[in-house]
Amino acid sequence: MTAQLESQLVVGAILFVLGAIGFLTRRNLILMMLSAELMLHGVAVNLTAFGRYHGNASGQVFTIFVLTIAACEAGLSLALILGLYQRRKSLDVHLWGNLGEPNLPQMSVDDGMRMEPQHPQGMPVLTPAGAMPTSASAAASNKI
Repeated sequence: MTAQLESQLVVGAILFVLGAIGFLTRRNLILMMLSAELMLHGVAVNLTAFGRYHGNASGQVFTIFVLTIAACEAGLSLALILGLYQRRKSLDVHLWGNLGEPNLPQMSVDDGMRMEPQHPQGMPVLTPAGAMPTSASAAASNKI
C-alpha cells in the first residue's frame, strides 16, 4: 500500500470511529443523526481510496450511492425528529421509548442514567424556583 492510500484510510477510519462514538454516547436525536452521517462519510472516503488504489471507478460509484442514501436518510430523519419534537418538546432519546401501543409494557429509564445533582456535605443547597425550602434554616425563617 502506498502512503497516500494509508493516510486516506486513516482519515476514513477516524471519521467512522468518531461517528460511532458520537452515536453511542449522545442522547440528542439530532446529534445522533449527525454522527450517523459522519460514519457514512467515513465509509465514502474509504470507498474512494480503495477505488483509486485499484484503478477503477467502482469505489466512486458506490460513494455516489452512499451519499444518495445519506441525503435521503437525513431528510427523512429530520422530518421525523421535527414531528417527534412537536409531540414531546424534547429531543432526548429516552423519552421516546414509551411511544408504543398502550397495551405494551412501558420502558423506564434506568436509575443509573439519571444525573442527580451531587451536593457535598455541609454545603448549602438552593431551592428550585417554585418549591418550598425544607432545610432547618428555612423553618427558622418561617418563625420570624
